[in-house]
Amino acid sequence: MTNQAQNIHSSLFELQAAMKNCRLCRDEGFEIYPPAVFSGGGSAKFMTIGQAPGITEQEAERPFNAGSGTRLFGWLSRAGIEEGWFRTTQYMTSVTKCYPGRGTSGSGDRVPSRQEQALCRPFLDKEIELVNPRVIIPIGRLAINLYYPSKLVLKEIIGTQLEVDGRWVIPLPHSSGASRWHQIEENRRLIDRSISLISEHYEILFPS
Repeated sequence: MTNQAQNIHSSLFELQAAMKNCRLCRDEGFEIYPPAVFSGGGSAKFMTIGQAPGITEQEAERPFNAGSGTRLFGWLSRAGIEEGWFRTTQYMTSVTKCYPGRGTSGSGDRVPSRQEQALCRPFLDKEIELVNPRVIIPIGRLAINLYYPSKLVLKEIIGTQLEVDGRWVIPLPHSSGASRWHQIEENRRLIDRSISLISEHYEILFPS
């Protein structure tokens, strides 16, 4: 490991410890449920960014656990990417790091507020800076809005890619069972395009 790689590894370890110990949202009165959930190291070429951990992610301390992970890795497997390899070698994080609890309607998790997103944003920015991924996959509207104008609907976004700061951004829809978007046939065709784009970058970054 080079000195630069060692420095990145050390800085990322310190950042991850800070995320695990963070209580900023609780100090502001938000009812959240630590610990912060993320995985990966500083040599990743791909980074997924979700909305926030769900309850199963919080309990397992593993991003995209259970149903949302099954669907996400079903998509990635069609791009030639194996789940075990991805989880151990690539980076997975989210816009906010802790489980936000259930929504007031009782159906689905609460969407983190703008203030919570702002409190967590320095962590995400630092993760991106240190990991320096070549491809970012934002999953769901909250993550997609980091890169695409909020006025655009998902049908105008899924199946496209953007180059941002020398990195490629390839969005996917929310993979949770609560979402019905990915169950519509014409939307599935857009997801197919995203999968093809991810596959192209995977083959370039990890040639067989």
